[in-house]
Amino acid sequence: MTHIHTAPSTTAYNFELPYQLECAKPTEERGLARDEVRLMVSHIQNAKVEHTSFRDLDQFLQEGDLVIINTSGTLKAALEGFQANGKKVRIHFSTKISTDKWLVEIREVIGDHTKRYKDSKKGEVLALKNGGSIQLIAPYYQVRGDEHLKLWEAVLALPSPLEEYLNVYGKPIRYQYVKESYPISYYQTIFAQEMGSAEMPSAGRPFTPELITRLLAKGVQVAPILLHTGVASLETDERPYEEFFRVPSHTADLVNLARKQGRRVIAVGTTVIRALESAVNQHGTLEAAEAWTDIFITPDRGLFAVDGLLTGFHEPKASHLLMLEALAGAPHLQLSYKAAIEEQYYWHEFGDVHLILP
Repeated sequence: MTHIHTAPSTTAYNFELPYQLECAKPTEERGLARDEVRLMVSHIQNAKVEHTSFRDLDQFLQEGDLVIINTSGTLKAALEGFQANGKKVRIHFSTKISTDKWLVEIREVIGDHTKRYKDSKKGEVLALKNGGSIQLIAPYYQVRGDEHLKLWEAVLALPSPLEEYLNVYGKPIRYQYVKESYPISYYQTIFAQEMGSAEMPSAGRPFTPELITRLLAKGVQVAPILLHTGVASLETDERPYEEFFRVPSHTADLVNLARKQGRRVIAVGTTVIRALESAVNQHGTLEAAEAWTDIFITPDRGLFAVDGLLTGFHEPKASHLLMLEALAGAPHLQLSYKAAIEEQYYWHEFGDVHLILP
């Protein structure tokens, strides 16, 4: 069954992103440590915006704050494939359904980059290296108003387990603004424990062991969730896809206690908010949970689990901006993004970060 989903309109966030703010290189390639990216701190209550370095994050968190991080690791989720006529395509693995079944995106290869491919067909078998293959068995996700499919259910036939195969033949997913290929280590956060994300949970990338040590010494608590991110090449007004998540019982308990005591809960990334909000029960408290979530967080739905967010800067009209609006409100989001462009913060997974505080 094909899922046809759209998001509420994000035209209020149709700002112009100057091309020079699209970060093409990791910090390591720019002569910086990971925690030397820039940090913009915006305060919802008084609309104050501050500009600093991520290395100074501990100055903006306080004893008793609860910081929730994502422990998902990033796969080499892009594989080269070939159609029966020999045409090369790029296969992006998005979400695991079962041992040998995944949701995948097929992209046309144009030079050193790709674009969404329109001519894939049900039943089509794509050849992979070393005798592997992948068969498109059912259309899964289509963008409303567009004739081509975004995601397919696909069955794999590989000579080795998928993660092992990807480690040999795969590459990290990258988009046009990243001009060169980089090793998978550049796409891992220090929190990575369980491989499964198609794309890096990038809000956690600037953290270093030294910074975490300073936060813990200050009395800031850190607790984990897991959410394996799917492909993020969303079109305008396209909602996020289903993703696997896990909220451990001790994390749920810590969040419930912090909220009861009036302490701040800060999510590191939109993936963390999505996982936590997927574990909120009908009484507004968190429970341990492990499932696939299709939750879409908008201002109308609201947020129950967090007070603040550390996140990268999102593209114009991206559906994630509705989640940020649910947290901070449209006026605050608009003024902070205006400041980010004026101060020339870098966008995307290797870019700068934004801490939104109550």
